Amino acid sequence: MPEYLPLAHVSRTAEEMRQRADQLYHELARRRTVRDFSDAPVPRSVIENIVRTAATAPSGAHKQPWTFCVVADPVIKQQIRAAAEQEEYENYHGRMSEDWLDDLAKFGTDWHKPFLTTAPYLIVVFKKAYDLGPDGERQKNYYVNESVGIACGFLIAAIHHAGLVTVTHTPSPMNFLQRVLDRPENERPYLLLPVGLPAEEATVPAIERKGLGEVMRWY
Repeated sequence: MPEYLPLAHVSRTAEEMRQRADQLYHELARRRTVRDFSDAPVPRSVIENIVRTAATAPSGAHKQPWTFCVVADPVIKQQIRAAAEQEEYENYHGRMSEDWLDDLAKFGTDWHKPFLTTAPYLIVVFKKAYDLGPDGERQKNYYVNESVGIACGFLIAAIHHAGLVTVTHTPSPMNFLQRVLDRPENERPYLLLPVGLPAEEATVPAIERKGLGEVMRWY
């Protein structure tokens, strides 16, 4: 029989629930994607607790099929930037459709990714397609993409909650990350997040999120 522990649940009044839900909404509503980073240092302990938070996410059969690689070494960051910009150059000069380029135009992005070397940390999230047992045998993981996606949501929220900023960077293809970071065959790159403080002159696009009536339906 599996072992069970008492649920560490804190009961709240209806008013407390409303207040806490409202506070979290307003905090996360201030989150913005940032591409202009400061190179100011950030304590390592902050990054460790952010990753700890991400690792509390639920996962299929509690397999926790993720690895969070934190890159602070400037040499490795430069290697990642060079490889990412090469892929992004190809994307902006032939791989991406005109519709895609038109949708990106309002953000003013191009193939240059200076934040990959300016931000003090890069968090590279890898998904484990399968695990390896003590004798090297394959062990199945379940709902890997969904599990790692939820963990990345926790990670982004934790970054914002700590007072830091990030941008979700997904150079395509991302196989170079496996090579540069020398990750095993069962791990595949999923997401790259530069993490740090915003540059003093940082700006963000004047865009609006969809309202509740556009994203929610009651049944």
